[in-house]
Amino acid sequence: MRINFRLIFILFGIILILKTTEAQQKSRVNIEHADALRYNDKLGKDVQRLIGKVVIRQDSTLFYCDSAYINEANNSFEAFSNVHIKVNDTVDVYGSRLLYDGNSKIAELFDNVKLVDKNTILTTDHLIYNRNTKTALYDIGGKIVNKDNILISKQGLYFTPTRTFHFRKDVVLTNPDQETYSDTLIYNTNTETAYFLGPTVIRGKESIIYCEDGWYDTKNDLSKLNKRPSITNANQTITADSLHYDNNTMFGKAMGHVRIIDTLHKVILTGKKGELWDKKGMSYVTDSAVAITYDDKDSLFIHSDTMWLNFDKDRKAKMMRAYYGVRFYRKMLQGKCDSLSYNMADSIIRLYGEPVLWSQKNQLTSDSIAIAISGNRVDSLMMYNSAFIVSRDSTNTYNQIRGKNMVAYFTKNELSSINVSGNSQTIYYVREEDGYLIGVDIAESSSMKIRIKNSEIQTISYQSSVNEDMFPESELKDEDTRLKGFSWQSILRPKSKYDIFLRDTISQQENISELKQ
Repeated sequence: MRINFRLIFILFGIILILKTTEAQQKSRVNIEHADALRYNDKLGKDVQRLIGKVVIRQDSTLFYCDSAYINEANNSFEAFSNVHIKVNDTVDVYGSRLLYDGNSKIAELFDNVKLVDKNTILTTDHLIYNRNTKTALYDIGGKIVNKDNILISKQGLYFTPTRTFHFRKDVVLTNPDQETYSDTLIYNTNTETAYFLGPTVIRGKESIIYCEDGWYDTKNDLSKLNKRPSITNANQTITADSLHYDNNTMFGKAMGHVRIIDTLHKVILTGKKGELWDKKGMSYVTDSAVAITYDDKDSLFIHSDTMWLNFDKDRKAKMMRAYYGVRFYRKMLQGKCDSLSYNMADSIIRLYGEPVLWSQKNQLTSDSIAIAISGNRVDSLMMYNSAFIVSRDSTNTYNQIRGKNMVAYFTKNELSSINVSGNSQTIYYVREEDGYLIGVDIAESSSMKIRIKNSEIQTISYQSSVNEDMFPESELKDEDTRLKGFSWQSILRPKSKYDIFLRDTISQQENISELKQ
């Protein structure tokens, strides 16, 4: 249904007139000047024709035109050619033809209409101006120019006292930096601020912004976006409950359900709060922060207190860092550590602060661990200083590999071989195919190579002299079956992607209890 704005303005005018007291004299339309005044009864008995430099006054408002038909009995007139309404010191309205009702104080202008108010110019082919409410309406398309900002819409309503425009349907706001497309928009020409009240798209030189509620201060280059806001560039999309951005300092803040998607490196960061420094090339997400690296087959879920993302001038991600209480889960690989970094250039994930990895039956620990990713799969990992691999043999027996440094290789995300260098030691429970224990093999060498299949040790090759013995289990004490630094931490292992949010609240006693099982 099409709204009859003209009727609305007339009703406003009637209401205001009815509110005036009877003691108040009606404001009359008066002829100030005309080069010629003519009468023709064919035009109507109360109609006079004014020709040449016509000036008509009502209250403090002046009307100029080349000619006019005035009906003083009805307190109205029709003006033609070079129409100009001098509303006040700042507002002027121009057009080719004018219908004016002096009782309702409503002016309707046609063809080449222009409203000028200080630094703002409105152009349209049909405008209704209400002197009572000091509002101007167009309903067949209009254009507003305010300094560097150009606004176009099918419908618009201008409040001259506050210098505020209300736009509807196919709204386009253009300035040197970007273009804005909206369904409903309010623009204040004093503050040069646009308010979005419906689906809105802002196209910048390097990004596209979407929201359904918010504002943009074009003078100070500030924006606040609410209701499904998002910012998208060539490689990233940022969404949140609300986004605030300062183009001057290139600083942004995101609150509630924050989500950063990097399609180039297939990384997703989520949390409840985030901040962005474009000049420094860095951003962070915190409060339930999660990073997800994904492919068609599997995804890696990483949780920590805070996730940082560094990027270059083209906003391409370079480095991701996770700090404090890191836990991660993938079907074939799980882990925990204090902090983590992921370098996009060399595709290496580095774990710091008592890192632990679990790959099927194997637990891997070291002072620090580096994981090499190829094709979004684990290719290999390096363990530095006090490297240790443990797998449970039975209820309370464990196969163990210890060395200064280790390099582990993976095939299709499964551990396939391990190179151990520096003070290599192993404790291995040798069994028959039916599970019968043959003995416990204990060996030492400076280096060794271990081949693994289906999480079971297949062969151990010593690269230098070896000190090796096989013992019956009954001859060994408990301390003989534990290499230095042994620690079985399966109670801390994430069993699903939801377990990454569980903090290390397990007491030492609980850990010891599991060791005794």
